[in-house]
Amino acid sequence: MVNLQDSHWHKGLRKKMVETLRAKGIKDERVLAAMEVVPRHFFLDSALAHLAYEDQAAPIQCEQTISQPYTVAFQTELLQAEKRQRILEVGTGSGYQAAILGALGARVFTIERHKALHSRAKELLAAMKFRNVRCYWGDGYKGLPEFAPFDRIIVTAAAEEIPQTLPEQLKPGGFLVIPVGEPVQKMLRITRNEDGTFKEERFGSFRFVPFLKGKA
Repeated sequence: MVNLQDSHWHKGLRKKMVETLRAKGIKDERVLAAMEVVPRHFFLDSALAHLAYEDQAAPIQCEQTISQPYTVAFQTELLQAEKRQRILEVGTGSGYQAAILGALGARVFTIERHKALHSRAKELLAAMKFRNVRCYWGDGYKGLPEFAPFDRIIVTAAAEEIPQTLPEQLKPGGFLVIPVGEPVQKMLRITRNEDGTFKEERFGSFRFVPFLKGKA
């Protein structure tokens, strides 16, 4: 059973977290508002809940991590998500990034290769009443072609190179946000042009867990 207790203390910590993100350069007020609303401590093991509103990554099951709040905010800001847009997230992890996109009003399709992570995130997001987030267990390298095309795609793991299956699942004018490189990743935003060609933009440096093929 998922414990969904959100206190005034937690809300105060979220407010301070958002002030930190704003000071670090996050400007999209919709992203900041979503991060102030979604209780990050729900997505962490209870033993680590005291770290939930620090700007740092934390371990979750299956030797994975929940990204630090700044990284989540940075990727979400690059994505420029709008209400009702169809967004594919590759790497559900804890489910926190999907919840942020859900809070922005997007229709989220999130895929995870680890069955245990998929099951826990699906249960938690359902308990939080995110009816606009659908969870799938599968190989993120393949994306979700049966639901393509997408307005936006976000990858939350480090790719050695961009899997060509993902840009091909974008609508014309759509974005793919993905960290690429080893051992440090550059955050890339790939735009699919109206003529089917792609434009690449490069942003800051980050560290993510590896993007692996296949189901775990």
